[in-house]
Order: sequence, then structure tokens, then C-alpha cells
Amino acid sequence: MRSLARWCYTHRRIVLLGWIGAVVALSAVHGAAGSDYRDTFKLPGTDSADALNLLKSSAPKASGDTERIVVAVRSGSVTDAAVRAKVEAMLARVAKLPHVATVTSPYGAGAGAQISRSGRIAYATVTMDGDPVSVPVSAGKRLITTAQDAAGGGLQVELGGQVIQQARQQGVGGTFIGFVAALVVLLLVFGSLLAAILPLLATGLSLAAGIAVIGLLSHILQMASFSSELSLLIGLGVGVDYALFIVTRFRQALMRGKTPEEAVVQAIDTSGRAVLFAGITVCIALLGMFALGVSFLYGVAVAASIVVACTVIAALTLLPALLGFFGPKVLTRRQRRSLAAGSYTTTDESPAWARWAGRLQRRPLPAAIVAAVAMLVLAAPFLSLRTGSSDQGSDPAGSTTRKAYDLLAEGFGPGFNGPLQLVARVNTAADKARFDKVLAAVGRTDGVVATGRSAVVGGTGDRGVALAQVFPKGSPQDKSTSDLVRRLRRDVVPAAAGTGGVHVLVGGQTAIFIDFSKVLTGKLPLFIGIVVLLSFLLLMVVFRSLVIPAMAAVMNLLSIGASFGIVVAIFQWGWGAELIGISREGPIEAFLPVMVFAILFGLSMDYEVFLVSRIYEEWHRRGDNREAVKHGLAATGRTITAAAAIMVLVFAAFVLGGERVIKLFGIGLASAVLFDALVVRSVLVPGMMLAIGEANWWLPSWLERILPRLNVEGAVDDDAPPPPVPAPLRPEAPVP
Repeated sequence: MRSLARWCYTHRRIVLLGWIGAVVALSAVHGAAGSDYRDTFKLPGTDSADALNLLKSSAPKASGDTERIVVAVRSGSVTDAAVRAKVEAMLARVAKLPHVATVTSPYGAGAGAQISRSGRIAYATVTMDGDPVSVPVSAGKRLITTAQDAAGGGLQVELGGQVIQQARQQGVGGTFIGFVAALVVLLLVFGSLLAAILPLLATGLSLAAGIAVIGLLSHILQMASFSSELSLLIGLGVGVDYALFIVTRFRQALMRGKTPEEAVVQAIDTSGRAVLFAGITVCIALLGMFALGVSFLYGVAVAASIVVACTVIAALTLLPALLGFFGPKVLTRRQRRSLAAGSYTTTDESPAWARWAGRLQRRPLPAAIVAAVAMLVLAAPFLSLRTGSSDQGSDPAGSTTRKAYDLLAEGFGPGFNGPLQLVARVNTAADKARFDKVLAAVGRTDGVVATGRSAVVGGTGDRGVALAQVFPKGSPQDKSTSDLVRRLRRDVVPAAAGTGGVHVLVGGQTAIFIDFSKVLTGKLPLFIGIVVLLSFLLLMVVFRSLVIPAMAAVMNLLSIGASFGIVVAIFQWGWGAELIGISREGPIEAFLPVMVFAILFGLSMDYEVFLVSRIYEEWHRRGDNREAVKHGLAATGRTITAAAAIMVLVFAAFVLGGERVIKLFGIGLASAVLFDALVVRSVLVPGMMLAIGEANWWLPSWLERILPRLNVEGAVDDDAPPPPVPAPLRPEAPVP
């Protein structure tokens, strides 16, 4: 690390030009090739996936996503001649649009069920020629425009469905606000505009390179449409944090009288090592999503890991070069005057944090117990977590999908917003009769308000695929709908089908989301176990201890649990939801616990590495656990708090987005970082380390011999010679 830092400092022009050239080249190639983000996932072995595959292979036109065009009148009826003529003309134009396979009008033969009893509301079904992934966003936007051109004169036209929702969704947003918030915090921390700009400059170049790389990789790997935006905000948070720690250590070294080159070398050799290991733990946590076996998440994990890796590389190469250009100019004017007068500092510690560390040192165990109880209370709602998929009734109030949802719920019931499908292959008239028997039994089941007529598609006569719609009483996101699907598959359908050889599947978009939630929830324990184990092993090697990595794993899980508790209380229970623009409580998106856990476990480990690496450094210098914890916390508390403030503000920008799922991410990530920095790293971890004592650094001798040696604390500064360390507990001498 010292050689790398010295080379980057000495050859700073080459490093800077290399970074600029790489960013320009990657951006140019990306601009020419474009991106190919796709929202797709596979759930092999589930009823919903089998039903969809059966339709795709035998009746492709019936397998496409189904959209709803909902029409309503303020007075009169949708069957009035003038209204009917207007709607039918609009549907005729829709039928000619690209990617539209079929249109079922509410005025067609046998379609009377598509008109509400009041006569004020009706809907048409539009079947696309593919699933939401394969239908371009432009086709959805054109469908919306064509249909809504008929609105006016007392006629309201709204649209719902997955293709429609993708067409109206906006980006995550918040990046600019995150940059501004980070700049404000950095100005407050450093008191120097130049020192505040350098971390943002290094992070900005690394993000430009990372986004270009993942855009190119999207042609090779399947990446969700939000991969780049989510990666951008994660990269912004970690990148500024990493640069903050290195610039802080550089300034501290300058104030102790080091030359700019010596200061750069020392900053990279100490904080730079912590940044490297912190970045590795973030990538391990993100890539742990591969253990879930859900392809939808693979691209997201790779994209976020690439951006994090780019920020680490920039912090270790580009930032030393930039610091070489500006040197003491990153200090405040007062600090530069002090250096010119020959007045040097002898400590990196914040007086306020030194006082707090002293108080904590006097009564560590009670403070740790109070902090742990507070975190457990915050985490309590997590025990009520219900995963699922929020339906379009949770969309912003002014969106067409939300209006269509409300009109359908008013005219037909909430279940009409997410009908289930019964699907089966039939080869004879007897098979078709058995399918109709199953459909009749399903129609008599509690929780089912209506069923559609059965039809055979993809064949001739009674040979093909039998298909029928089932309308639940509850909305797609209601627990009652999930329970109904489970009961139909387990009891009703098998009992009615008997042993006649007809295998009836329960599918449809609502069932797909229910199965998706079940698959992810079932694999979540394995995923958590793999991520925790890998992080434990890495920290054990780095800190030569069994207690430190075990404590880190428990504390990180506690931070994440508290964050999930807040998310459940707001989004599932509705506590204070109106304050952030959420009008309806519902389940937590099934993929959110997995993704948030991966992100937060990595970020929490960042602060653990930054804090404990400095304590480890002090332990080498002083040989006294209590003094090491005290001085390590005093030296890093201010920087960790500032880094957390940046991260909280960046993630809080998610809440400004209109989409419920984006707000979920924002609240979950911001609250976890806040709790982790203010409670876990400031009270709980140092309190426990003080209470445990010298045993923090215990490692069996046989394990000590076989573990590889990694140096995270760098070359210990010898400004103050350390006292002798007791031989039995002396850690390995640091490797320069």
C-alpha cells in the first residue's frame, strides 16, 4: 500500500490523465453501444412459472401480459350510444398498435361481466404479445396515449397493468440532491471548500466509470432496469465515505508536521487499508445474492459490486494523486497559518469524542445494555414482517394505474385488479369437462367472488390449453389472496381434479408475485448465513480475533433488524406513512429484505472496519485494551458520524421519489445507517469491547498459525513509543 501511494503521488499527472482517459473512453463506448437493462426473473418449479411456460409454448398470444383500459362516466351509463361509439373507436385504434395481440371489448358478445352493475364503469382487456420484459416501454407509452385521447366530455379513461406501470415509472432520482447534501456535510467537517470537493471529484469520476461498465455489461448479463440508479446512489454513499476517511487522515498527518508525500503514504497505508477491506466486505455481501438462485438479483449484485469496486480503486489511486496536486491547500487557512508558524498537533482525537469515550470507559456495560435494549425495541416490529408485492393501489394518487385500480375496485371489487388464472393442458372433451369441474369448485370457494368462462386456446376443438380467470375477494397484495392461492393449490384443485390426469395449475401475474415472495423468503436464511460466515472469516483474518468478527456480525444484524422494524411500522402498519406520501399500508416487497440486507450488512461492516482498525492500531501502539478503545473511538467518532450523515442524506433522497418501493429503500437504508453510527458504533461496540477486555484479541494458537496474515492497521506511527505489550496477548507485529 505504501508503494502504491508513493507511486500515485509521484506520478500524479499520469494517474489523473489515466482516469480521465478511461472515463472518457468507457463513456464513449457506452454511449455508442447503449444499455440493455431488463426486468426479468425465473421461478422454475413453481405453479405460476409452469402455467406461464405452458401458455408460451402452446398459446403464445394468450401468454402475454394483460392490461386493463378502464372507462367511467360521471353520469349516465357506459352503454349510452355516444359513449359506446367513442370507446369502441378507441379500442379499434388500440387493437392496431404494435405489440397488442388481442383486445376484449366490454361490448362484445358474452362480455357483459366487464360492465359494473351501476353501469358507470367498464373495462377492456388488452393482451400484449409478450411479458412485461419483452414489451418495450415505448409500446406501453403509446398505448396510454392512444387510450387517453378518448377521454373528455364526461368520459374518464385510465389504464392498469404491468406494461402500463413500467411505462409510467420514473427513475430513482435523488443523485443531485445526494451530491449537494454530501458537499454541505463535507464543508462542515473540513471547513475547506477544496477539501470538500476532492472526495466528490474522486467519487464522481469513479461513478462515471462504473456506470459505463455496468451499462456495457447489461448486454451480457441480465440487469434490472433500476440497477444503474441504485448502484449510483450506493456508490455515491460509499465513495464519499471512503474518500472522507482518507482525506481526514491526510489532513491529520499534515498537522503533525508530515510532508505532503509522507501524509499521503500514511493516509493510504492506514485508512486506505481500511477502505480496501471495507469495500471487499460490501462486495461480499452484495455478491452473496447469488446464493439465492434468483436470476433477477444477479445483475443488481454485479452492478452494485462494480460501482463499489470503482470507488475503492479511485480512493486508493486517484485520490492520492489529487492530494498530491493540492497538498496543504486542503487545510483551512487557520491550520495553514499554524503550520507556517511551526505549531503542530500531537493528536488526531476530537475533544468532544474524547470526553464521550472517557465517560463510556467508566461504565461501559450499562451503556451497552441500554443501547442493545433500544435497538431490540426498534427491531420488534420486524417479527411481524409480511413479504409480498404491493399492487397498483399503492401507486401515487395521481397516476393512471392508481386511478384505474380505484375504479375497478369501486365497480367490481379489489380482486379484479389481479385475477388468478387456471391453466391446464386438455386433449379430449373429457379433459375439458374435468377442467370445468375444477373451475366450478374454485368458484364455490370462500374468497372467490367470480370466475370467467373457460376457453381452449392454442389448439382445435377440445385439444389445447384450457384457460379461465378467477377473481379473488381481496386485492392482489392482501394476505387473504396469498392464503387463497395456497388453499386452491393444496386442497380445492387436487380434490376437484381427482385422478383423471388433468393437471390444473394456478397462475397469473398475482400468483407469480406470490411465488416470488415464497422463493425468496425460503432462501433468505441461507443467504444471511453465507454472507455472515464470509464476513466473519475475513474479519477474523484481518483482526486476528474470534470475538471481534462475532461481535461485528451480531451488531450488524441488530442494525439491520432495527431498520426493518422501522420499515414494517411505516409501510406495513401505516405509522406515520402519510408524512412521506404513503396512502395505503401493505406488504414489504419480497426482494427488499434480501437487497437491503446485502447493502446494509456491507455498509455496517464499513463502519466496523473503520472503527476497529483504528482501535487495533492503538492496541498495537499501547498494548492496553481500555486505552486502545478509548483513543480509537476518540480518533474516529467524528469522522464516522460525518460519514454516516452523508450516507443518511444520500439515502433519504430516495424518499423524494414517488414510488412506494423507492421510499422503502430510502427509509430502510437511511434508518439503518443512522442507528448503526449513532448507537452501535458509538455506544454498543466500544462498550462491549471495554467490558470484554483483553479477550477481544484472543485467537487460538493453532488457528493463528494457519491463518494468512493481512495487515489492516498499516505501519504504526512511532511518534509516541508504545509501552511493552504482555507477551501472551501480543498481536502479530504489523507488516510495514
